[in-house]
Amino acid sequence: MKNISFSIFVFFSIILFCSLGTWQVYRLQWKLNLINEIKIGLDSQPISFSKNKIKNYQRVFLEGDLDFNKQIFLYSLNKNGAPGYDIITPLKTVDGLFILVNRGWIEKDQKNDLKKINIIETNKYEGIIKKITRSNPFKPKNDIKNNEWYTLNLNDLKIYTGNEFSNYVLHIEKISNTYLQLKQIDPDLPNNHLKYAITWYSVAMSILIYFLYFRRKR
Repeated sequence: MKNISFSIFVFFSIILFCSLGTWQVYRLQWKLNLINEIKIGLDSQPISFSKNKIKNYQRVFLEGDLDFNKQIFLYSLNKNGAPGYDIITPLKTVDGLFILVNRGWIEKDQKNDLKKINIIETNKYEGIIKKITRSNPFKPKNDIKNNEWYTLNLNDLKIYTGNEFSNYVLHIEKISNTYLQLKQIDPDLPNNHLKYAITWYSVAMSILIYFLYFRRKR
């Protein structure tokens, strides 16, 4: 009975680790496709923003007015891992479309420096359109009352602004306001999925080899 239970445990472990390896292979392909999509977008020529021409990582240009009264402070880390906020400002285009604009990043203690944050010298913008990804279920809920955001939830956005937005954010690439740090989109993403896949498959193979070895020895 003990031998049967042990065998079941061993084969369950092998199946589990093989499944983890296969999942990492799937994630590897997803990451490679994403990197390729970003590279294509960064190499694209800017087009006029239109509701019918929205494509992930496409370069666009548009003209419109920012709504500083409904500005969002989205909790985020900069490239060095320091905590702060992405400044997400709603914009209404001259064509009457609504879009969120990521104007850059500030440190946490700069949140109340609105006069410096909201310095703007133009109503024409150019940048890259990026799709809003599914939020992490472990992130805190948005504190709309205190304007502390952790995810760009479309339902929360409608409650807060009174407007409906597309599932995209414009990341502008050039700003005259040096108080903000640009959040640049980079195709050089961490990609360790192949290493993880090899690790899980190796663990599964090792368990199988040891199991067969000791079974034969006994």
